[in-house]
Amino acid sequence: MSETLGSNLFFLLIMLTFFAAMISLWFVVKYIHKLLFVNFTTSRKRVDWKRVSFSFVLWGVISSAMIILDVYLSPENYEFSFKPVPFLILLVLSIIFIPIQTSFEEFFTRGYLMQSIGLAAKNKWLPLIVSSSLFGLLHIFNPEVDKLGYGVLVYYIGTGFFLGILTLMDEGLELPLGFHASNNFFAALLVTADWMAFNTNSIYKDVSEPVLGWDVLIPVFVIYPILLFIFSRKYGWKNWKDKLFGRVKTKEEFVALTDGRSDLA
Repeated sequence: MSETLGSNLFFLLIMLTFFAAMISLWFVVKYIHKLLFVNFTTSRKRVDWKRVSFSFVLWGVISSAMIILDVYLSPENYEFSFKPVPFLILLVLSIIFIPIQTSFEEFFTRGYLMQSIGLAAKNKWLPLIVSSSLFGLLHIFNPEVDKLGYGVLVYYIGTGFFLGILTLMDEGLELPLGFHASNNFFAALLVTADWMAFNTNSIYKDVSEPVLGWDVLIPVFVIYPILLFIFSRKYGWKNWKDKLFGRVKTKEEFVALTDGRSDLA
């Protein structure tokens, strides 16, 4: 379909499905659950866009640096495929639609699902496990899994746990929203491959034969812990045990402590 329609048109059609999904989720939250999206997004009085921006820029710099370094160290694996007009179209589409796509995934898994399970189970560890695992398993239909095998799900599930921990520790979706948007945005623009979910008009094309190796484990067991440390120091996170494994407050406690607002945890 990508070859028939063209990469940019196919990319747009994929993104439109997430646009429709976001509208559906907004309708459910606003008209069925009678919640404002700010209540659904953060425990703060308003969305902290500085948190979103910091997370976006931090991961954008790190992920872009890793891609550029790999291109430099293994130039034989990449083909310079930059075409100005298709790339500019991709850039505009990415700016508009990738934040919608990634935000829907965050609002659904770490907003709607995590809150619902937490209120039902009255604890925080079960929604963390379920939502993070589901986030990873939702990628099981990605072409990367078909190409690399089910072992690559370690990366997707590990990423789900990382984003879930960010949500619970920071009591909001701002950091996951920024990270997820940054990850997909720079990946779509910088490098593509025939076997990737995002087959785009990017700057480079990976022409190597993909192999599942240690590089799948590096983000989960090295980079993500370092990022958690950076975020924890910047935002002064404490009480890790209670925030990750503690009890979820009842509706009455929500009202008493937040003056009628919903608590993300």
